[in-house]
Amino acid sequence: MAAAAPPLPIAKAEKEIVILPKMANRHGLIAGATGTGKTVSLRVLAEQFSAIGVPVFMADVKGDLATISQPGGDNTKIAERIKDLKLGDFKFEAYPVALWDVFGEKGHPLRATVSEMGPLLLSRILNLNDTQSGVLNAVFKIADDNGLLLLDLKDLRSMLQFAGDNASKFKTEYGNISTASIGAIQRNLLILEDQGGDKFFGEPALDINDLMQTDAKGRGVINIIMADRLMQAPNLYATFLLWLLAELFEQLPEVGDPPKPKLVFFFDEAHLLFEDVPKALEDKIEQVVRLIRSKGVGVYFVTQNPIDIPDTILGQLGNRVQHALRAFSPKEQKAVKVAAETFRANPKLNTTKAILELAVGEALISVQDEKGAPTVVEKAWVLPPHSRLGTLTPDESAKLVKSSVLYGHYEKMVDRESAYEKLKAKAVQMQQEEAAVAAEVKKKKAPQSETEKMIGAAAKSAAHAIGSQIGRQIIRGVLGSIFGKR
Repeated sequence: MAAAAPPLPIAKAEKEIVILPKMANRHGLIAGATGTGKTVSLRVLAEQFSAIGVPVFMADVKGDLATISQPGGDNTKIAERIKDLKLGDFKFEAYPVALWDVFGEKGHPLRATVSEMGPLLLSRILNLNDTQSGVLNAVFKIADDNGLLLLDLKDLRSMLQFAGDNASKFKTEYGNISTASIGAIQRNLLILEDQGGDKFFGEPALDINDLMQTDAKGRGVINIIMADRLMQAPNLYATFLLWLLAELFEQLPEVGDPPKPKLVFFFDEAHLLFEDVPKALEDKIEQVVRLIRSKGVGVYFVTQNPIDIPDTILGQLGNRVQHALRAFSPKEQKAVKVAAETFRANPKLNTTKAILELAVGEALISVQDEKGAPTVVEKAWVLPPHSRLGTLTPDESAKLVKSSVLYGHYEKMVDRESAYEKLKAKAVQMQQEEAAVAAEVKKKKAPQSETEKMIGAAAKSAAHAIGSQIGRQIIRGVLGSIFGKR
């Protein structure tokens, strides 16, 4: 049996405050106003998880996390923290990092297929109303029922056009598919493409096993999605991370309570996940967070204020690092009170007052003990990071990507036969068969011999009726062939 992983030191008061690895998948929260130290706390936790062999996934929304791949040093504030906390054995260190980028510019291209994303999450990305979401659901169902793969956005466009063109034929089985809704979805797809969404949808899609690697020293690889550009489309950013979380939930096997997590997932700018979220989607998020712990995944939300997180989810976050909050308005004062009340009280500490007075890098911390109960809240200094603060140079970033074991696999997009190609081929087939029918009709209308002219009007009428019937059967046959039922 493998030795138990050591506790993870994250802060220091009179003594070190540690997270127990077997309690790390009970989820967590890092909160605080801008500039109070959240990013450094995130970095410190990621370093500690990596050190015990736990892979990490996080988003670099400001461009200042990728330097976790470089050893620290030459930083006055870090040197002062080391001295103040009497960390005599402190060593600077770099950590194994894999860079990802939806746009394929600063890391390995990170893609999903349209089918994997599904109509619920795609509706949120496209800002669809209930009626439009219903139509999108129907389009996905039509594609599934007829073996038409939806891999990239051109597949979805073709499927929408096909469903719209044949709406009357689908109405009985799939419900009303209005032209207006199809048009609205198509327009929103154009907006998504302008934001770079066309680069995100396609193949090769992400294999989640590639997020759970360790290096030659047994340290967990820290997967960083370069999200500074992605944040310009916050809806896409939040929904993408939610999709990834859902994929982990669906694909990973049950492991119960492991001695340490299989993966720790940091959800930065978590408030974006819950802004204007439909109740149905919020319920699914709550369910995923509640159950994914049994898959060995710890989820840590990073946000400015705990009230950004719904109560049903906030109650599941057992490890908490609360940096300073500001209280200039009644709403902010209420938020401070709520944040204070979520901690297990410490008789020696006025939590509400402390939240307003915390210095940069200082935090109120509560973790889960051996029995899974929250410890009393303590005021402590977050330990300094071992890696370098700041940003990567372009050369450092390029070297990191090219030295990765994943380099070359995701860099080349694959475009296999899917809905777009099949519908296009069927459309060509339909045109050819219609042309053949037209040629036959034209042939029958060619100049007739004297004998042919003697055919009576009744015979002509009968021939016309037969021709029309054949035409209708051919058209039905072509439509049938699109569904694979000819």
